[in-house]
Amino acid sequence: MFALTSYFSWLSGLRIYFQRQVLIIFVMGFSSGLPLMLVFGVLSFWLREADVSRADIGYFSWVAMAYAIKWLWSPLADNLKIPLLHNWLGRRRSWLLTSQVLVAIAICCMALTDPQQNLALMAGLAVLLAFSSATQDINVDAFRIESAAVEMQAALAAAYLTGYRLAMILASAGTLWLAALFSDGSDYDLSGWQQAYLVMGLCMLPGILTTLLSNEPASGLQQQVATEGTLAQRFIAWLKQAVIAPFTDFFNRYKWHALLILALIACYRLTDVVMGVMANAFYVDMGYSKEEVASVSKVFGVIMTLVGAALGGILINQFGVMKVLFAGAILSAATNLLFSALSQIGYDLMWLTLVISADNLSAGIATSAFIAYLSSLVNLAFTATQYAMFSSLMLLLPKFTGGFSGQWVDQFGYSNFFIMTAAMGLPVLVLIMLLARANNLVQNKKAAE
Repeated sequence: MFALTSYFSWLSGLRIYFQRQVLIIFVMGFSSGLPLMLVFGVLSFWLREADVSRADIGYFSWVAMAYAIKWLWSPLADNLKIPLLHNWLGRRRSWLLTSQVLVAIAICCMALTDPQQNLALMAGLAVLLAFSSATQDINVDAFRIESAAVEMQAALAAAYLTGYRLAMILASAGTLWLAALFSDGSDYDLSGWQQAYLVMGLCMLPGILTTLLSNEPASGLQQQVATEGTLAQRFIAWLKQAVIAPFTDFFNRYKWHALLILALIACYRLTDVVMGVMANAFYVDMGYSKEEVASVSKVFGVIMTLVGAALGGILINQFGVMKVLFAGAILSAATNLLFSALSQIGYDLMWLTLVISADNLSAGIATSAFIAYLSSLVNLAFTATQYAMFSSLMLLLPKFTGGFSGQWVDQFGYSNFFIMTAAMGLPVLVLIMLLARANNLVQNKKAAE
């Protein structure tokens, strides 16, 4: 009887994923996830096939630092009205539409560029794509958090992550498959990559249409910037409200725990992001074709991503965020050891399937928990700014460190490089345990009072 009750409890937990608002966030997650691999993952495969050095590919990954510094312009999303579009769509949707259109334009322009002839131009367009994509992320995160109550955030995070990861797989496996399909059969065919990127540009249309057809979320807690006084006085008022207030609010709420929280945010993605910079270059150097990597990612990657994201959301509801966060950190580090084993085994499709499947499953669980955790830290009065601050910090150290990954592979080899990235996950486990203990102390103190 208990088993049957537990079964129906888990089954009812799945119904939440079919609510309208959850489906909207799923599509917006897809729109957010699509550009990342085109500027970070697949692009490295393209560059490596174009005979760009591993060191240059590592430095190229610094383009994605835009995601790590997006907090610098995130206050604009909370306070600046985009002319014409604001009155038509509202604050969140006007920013979303603008950023999504810029993302599509940047992808299409990259499709018309030859990295062998003009690597600097490709880098410039990648920067445009990264900044547009980061701006989209700021507003999708704010839209998600403002769209539902706290008890819905775990489901929204899981839906966002599912859409995000599916788009990443489409942008990676799909682009590789299309590049192979459109090529002339040679080892490197520029036209195949260009046509594949054009198709990816068109894949931004579902997100654009969803933005146009969805409703603007209610965000009545936002304060209005002063409109009286001199220009200098208005700027100071805006600076205090839009830039300083979100940061002081966070430290006022969490006191000394804020330092532990920020340390955890800075380190949580270190192990998988640093490894990911060299993943596609690794596949090329190991002799895997675009079709093989695409096929494995498309089938097993999709399945494991869906399972991981959905499982992560359910586990959070059952066991709480911190326990799932801890488990996700262990899984993320462990899968890097599988990459190390694969580098020793050599070319083997069965092992490639195992490694990619395990990597996507662990990433789904870990990221679902991490998004839910970050969302729980946000004050709705400063949604876009605070979440952008957290997600930026989440990527700053990993992206910067990842820029040296090509040099490390050249110096230590792939096997030792993957072991080193796995070891980067150890401080995360310590930080989670410290935070869990600190949270228990706070709760016990409140109970005693």
